[in-house]
Amino acid sequence: MGATEPLRTGREGDDNPPPGRGRPPASGALASPEAPLLGTDAPGGLLDVLGVAAVVLDADGRIELWSPQAEDLFGYTAQEALGQFAGKIMVGEEHLQLAIGLFERVMGGSGSWAGVFPIRHKDGSTRFAEFRNMRLEDAGGRRYALGLAAAEVTVRQVETDLALSVRLVSQSPIGLAVLDTDLRYVTVNPALERINGKPAEAHVGRHVREVLSGLDVDSIEAAMRHVLATGTPLLDQYAVGRMDPEASGGDRAWSVSYYRLEDSTGRVLGLATSVIDVSERHRAATEAAQARQRLALIADASKRVGTTLDLDRTAHELADLCVPALADVAAVDVLDTVLGGQRTFAVNATEEGEATVFRALAVAAAHPTLAVRAADPPGEVAKYGPDRLVTRCAKTGRPVLVSQVTDADLRRIARDADAVALLEQAGVHSYLAVPLIARGEVLGALDLKRARNPLPFTSDDVALACELAARAAVCIDNARWYQSQRQAALTLQRHLLPHQPPDRPGLEIAYRYEPAQGPSQVGGDWFDVISLSGDRTALVVGDVMGSGIGAAATMGQVRTATRTLAELDLEPAAVLTHLDRITDGLERPIATCVYAVYDPRTMCCHIANAGHLPPVLARPGRPPELLELPTGAPLGVGGVPFESVELQLAPGDQLVLYTDGLVETRDQPLDDRLAELLRLLDRPRRPLQDTCDVLLHSLRHAADPDDVALLVSRMERLPQE
Repeated sequence: MGATEPLRTGREGDDNPPPGRGRPPASGALASPEAPLLGTDAPGGLLDVLGVAAVVLDADGRIELWSPQAEDLFGYTAQEALGQFAGKIMVGEEHLQLAIGLFERVMGGSGSWAGVFPIRHKDGSTRFAEFRNMRLEDAGGRRYALGLAAAEVTVRQVETDLALSVRLVSQSPIGLAVLDTDLRYVTVNPALERINGKPAEAHVGRHVREVLSGLDVDSIEAAMRHVLATGTPLLDQYAVGRMDPEASGGDRAWSVSYYRLEDSTGRVLGLATSVIDVSERHRAATEAAQARQRLALIADASKRVGTTLDLDRTAHELADLCVPALADVAAVDVLDTVLGGQRTFAVNATEEGEATVFRALAVAAAHPTLAVRAADPPGEVAKYGPDRLVTRCAKTGRPVLVSQVTDADLRRIARDADAVALLEQAGVHSYLAVPLIARGEVLGALDLKRARNPLPFTSDDVALACELAARAAVCIDNARWYQSQRQAALTLQRHLLPHQPPDRPGLEIAYRYEPAQGPSQVGGDWFDVISLSGDRTALVVGDVMGSGIGAAATMGQVRTATRTLAELDLEPAAVLTHLDRITDGLERPIATCVYAVYDPRTMCCHIANAGHLPPVLARPGRPPELLELPTGAPLGVGGVPFESVELQLAPGDQLVLYTDGLVETRDQPLDDRLAELLRLLDRPRRPLQDTCDVLLHSLRHAADPDDVALLVSRMERLPQE
């Protein structure tokens, strides 16, 4: 309070102070008519908080002003104090001379005094009060003494509280800041300076957008304005980022709380915020989440990779698994020798050697990127030089990690200059290759690249990629051995089947053989067309139970035995009886068979069945039908008689023999499938080759698990000659 400020004379609301008392003479600065009384504003300043008493004395030491706080401090009302000598009611006799000396000092040359002085209360007790005394002078030259006093205990308590507050703020490990209603910093504590990496001078007066430009300022500002508008605090808000985007060391995390500041009247002063650096907790939580993701990915690999024994599909499953969880682009390449069934590099081989031939099996990307075009297209065979990183990975059987890719690294990653340019445009910045190792042999490599993902590959990524590659390599190895065995069985099967059935008098013949699709192996299905005496023809379709090379070999034995027995001109039932005995001594003793002998001279056909599906007879102008034959027992059961059935045919009739792979499925009743077969055959006359194609196309599916042997014959009249 200064010498030009107006003074209250009584308690708030008291509009009638004693005449001539309660305020200084109405002249000069002390009685400026333009200035409002303090009592017109609600209390809210420091003096109100401290309870400061104001007393004005004239030159004679009489009390001219006595504030309400003075009443509380000394115990006298304004009516009791005004006009009295101050020394009479404010101090004790023992301190009177000291008080007079101080009064003269203030009214004399010094003009002010401050300190602690003993005062007397109305009840007779002595208390200590802290004084601030100064001389006032009006326009007429009259002098007054202004004394501001507060009980020492109150002052010291406030000083203690203030000092404690200051120390709590300055020494707090929590970052604290006050912002005004425009979101400009008013003050920050040292902890926030350390957290933000900027001194107080870089905060105070600046908008939050200027100081926190490296973070998501839009979200931060929206939260602050919400708190200012509603008064509802926001606690423990999570913020992640970097104060300096160019700084290294990764993102940091903070827990931030906001609350609105108001004065005693409810007027909004601004916003306070507290900030705690929780980067370590965030890092630990992130690492734990990443560990859970890695475990989930490994568990997922057990379900998603190796679902079939198809080599290409297994490679695609591995590549798809790796994006985007591990990389932006993933490629699977195997050594070409793997597909040829040869031994490959042993683990821990040296890098030395010539170029290596790889076959690309799969490429997958998490998003459209030019890096896919830089990879070798699936199915392509390419020779990789010894300087390429994927070659080094396969030769040594060890991972190759390039955390930060340089131009020189790109040339060792890509196959040529064009691929290097594509990788540069795609923004590839980190690279990892891990070997595919199964049973001690290197089969190929898993090639991983990151472009959109800003994080480089780490040692944890290497461990995860190696685990995925190891699991996938076993599946790939199983698939390549299965394919090798399947190819061998298929080769044997095709070798044992007739390459080109002979043209037979009075018969038009078409046939098909399709091996099992999907993960199943080649089975033991077969067909045969055998020339007999008298222009007769034996038509045979059979199926040895099981699959693989063993089934194919047994099929070859049964087919050879059938051809041998056919040369004896036996009835179909007799042939099956002998085959039953022969089959019983083979490794795979169970087989089904339909054996038919057609005589074009009489157009008569004799048929016998050994546990096989019934043939279809399609006659012109009549619906196709399943022949009702004695079913018989499969070959190899033993002791069951077979029976031949005679069938009279006419020109244009078609006899369709087939194996169960054409009509049997896991999800449809056999009767429905047989009905569909009859429907497909109920068409006007068409070429037999077309009939075979229609049946296979309509009844077979991509992953059918069984072979199909199909033999279609049409009866024709013999030429007169």
